[in-house]
Amino acid sequence: MTQSPEDQHPDLEALREAIGSGDPLQAMPAITQLRFCSAEDAVPLLVLGTEQTPFLVRSLSCSGLGYKQSEEGWTVLSRLVQADADPNVRAEAANALVSNGVQRAWPLLKDVFTVDQAWLVRCSILSAFAEQQEIDLKWLYELAQVAIKDADGTVRVSGAEILGRLVREASVGDLGRDSRSLLQSLQQDGDHRVVAAALNGLQT
Repeated sequence: MTQSPEDQHPDLEALREAIGSGDPLQAMPAITQLRFCSAEDAVPLLVLGTEQTPFLVRSLSCSGLGYKQSEEGWTVLSRLVQADADPNVRAEAANALVSNGVQRAWPLLKDVFTVDQAWLVRCSILSAFAEQQEIDLKWLYELAQVAIKDADGTVRVSGAEILGRLVREASVGDLGRDSRSLLQSLQQDGDHRVVAAALNGLQT
């Protein structure tokens, strides 16, 4: 089915009004429509979305800025990942920053990972970096060291899974050996999920 010109070129003013309404029922479909727009047209409206009260609208807008990339978007995401009150928004901002560039995102998100205690944010940062083929394995090891000390078992599981990957992919040298040593210590963890992840990683 061929799209009509109206479908291919959304009404930007109508989208701006819907997003600026702050009503998720209006704003979220409008944000989704921005995928048909250029970054030049979409970014200002996505930034507008990040300024709305409902966290769902802010979160979806952050996700959009991961696809429609610009310096303005980077600046907004960098602020939100550190300052937004909702961990869902901070997590989406982190994902979007990694999409904008692994090397550029690393220094900021390493710091965020260290100070942000929300399990969702930490797991999102771990996952976002782990999915990047070009990621430096030493960076993953740095994050995993912090993750396995987290009070939340879900974060410790994620850290253990990263260590298991490092045992497989960095089997020769200090990184693989150090990762294996940390996994061995996790066999005494009080959360059975962490113990299972550690045992799984050690079976490499």
